[in-house]
Amino acid sequence: MKLKRLWLLLILLIIAGAASTIPASAEKQVKELEVEELFEDLVGTTVIKNLKSNQVYVYNEARSQERFTPESTFKVANALIGLQTDAVRDEYDVKRWDGVVREFEDWNRDHTLASGMRHSVIWYYQAMARDIGYENMQNYVNQFEYGNKDLSGGIDQFWLDSTLKISAQEQVQFIENLVEETLPIDEQHMKTVKRIMINEETDSYVLHGKTGSRLSDYGLGWYIGYIETNKDVWVFATNINGSGSKAKTITFNVLKELNILKE
Repeated sequence: MKLKRLWLLLILLIIAGAASTIPASAEKQVKELEVEELFEDLVGTTVIKNLKSNQVYVYNEARSQERFTPESTFKVANALIGLQTDAVRDEYDVKRWDGVVREFEDWNRDHTLASGMRHSVIWYYQAMARDIGYENMQNYVNQFEYGNKDLSGGIDQFWLDSTLKISAQEQVQFIENLVEETLPIDEQHMKTVKRIMINEETDSYVLHGKTGSRLSDYGLGWYIGYIETNKDVWVFATNINGSGSKAKTITFNVLKELNILKE
């Protein structure tokens, strides 16, 4: 009986030892951020994840799980699908301006996939969505597991204050899949989209991102993307009851607060 107990104790010690060798990075670690002052009385959320350690920082976790329309952040998914389905050839594929004067001066000229991303040119990406077609678009949105996957608002409208909705948590997962190139898209196309998402490049980091705003009232703003530093890769998604440019500013300030971006 004593021998049996010793064997049992040995087995338990072995199991405990094995468990203690599981790397911390194998488990998602979530830390609540105390950055309310950075949001300047705007209701919002931010999710920031270190892809090396799996450390996740969240401000307003309840809102981070709430779905909102992606607005122009959907251009990231749209560009991937457009390239994969040959709706556009590459980042230099030109669409001619139709002569309709729109609210932003930068929109009133010819654009490429890359310049359309950089200046958030809605008409370019709407035209591309029509060329992709409903069946292809739905197929890839489903494979991406992109939010609620609801395209019923119309092939060139569903992401604009319409039926498609996604949470900040889901945006982070989507961007993580893009960074790690695990999406059902050709590798060269993922590299192209990551390249045209570059917002800023310095000696210490490369920032890839996309803003999105509800243009009707600026009552919803997004900034999503990732930052490559010398040591780590961080993915992020921020949304607020405000503009996309304000969401971008808040994201920068939170990244500085976490010492990911240096002053």
